[in-house]
Amino acid sequence: LHIAILASILSLIIYWLIRDSHRVRNLSGKHVFITDCDTGLGKSLAKWLDKKGFCVIAACATEEGGQELRLCSSLSLKTVNLNLADSNSIARAVVFVTEETAGKGLFGLVSNAEGTAPVAPTDWLRIEDFRSVLDISLLGLIEITLKLLPLLKKTEGRVVNLINAKGLMAFVGGGYSLSKWGMEAFSDILRIEMQHFGVKVSIVEHGFLKTGVVNSDVIERDLLRLWNRLTPEIRDSYGEKYFVE
Repeated sequence: LHIAILASILSLIIYWLIRDSHRVRNLSGKHVFITDCDTGLGKSLAKWLDKKGFCVIAACATEEGGQELRLCSSLSLKTVNLNLADSNSIARAVVFVTEETAGKGLFGLVSNAEGTAPVAPTDWLRIEDFRSVLDISLLGLIEITLKLLPLLKKTEGRVVNLINAKGLMAFVGGGYSLSKWGMEAFSDILRIEMQHFGVKVSIVEHGFLKTGVVNSDVIERDLLRLWNRLTPEIRDSYGEKYFVE
């Protein structure tokens, strides 16, 4: 019994030593770029890392979102407008990050974007409904990652992709789950390829947060909009009772 207790204590000590050896030291001067910081997880993470002493560069979709974040953060936190569906906006954000890091490189990139995703049966949707979320939550995140990789290689930094785990369950049509599965695949491939450069790539699968993606009023409004634009043939195949239920 005593040997088992000593073995357990020794295991805990080894675990603590290994865990502490992976802690990031000397946070001052380390730049972290975070996408989608207007609200929710991105905003909370930007504030938390700012308090920890990182040099946070927070990308916001709106000027209002950036202003609100700056008001509740330190002077070292910087914000930049970013539309992930626009390559020109991505290019401007990359220039801003490059100038802010002043040749030091980027310590971390946290990719986070939910996008606007209509939730409905697949044959209620058009290709633009898929593009509206894939352009932001998949292709936009991939594009900005590719353009920031040179800065991440300079510091042997890390990429952290935040993925809503509920999106990995394919239970509804549309581009939302496609974007999450796509980011999983992109992350796994990038992790293997970046090992040579010392760049770490991680996936953090989180649960649902209270955002527009899970807001019942938004879902109901989208369903009604999509139902009303269906052709008579498709609408008849489902029947009015299907929509009511």
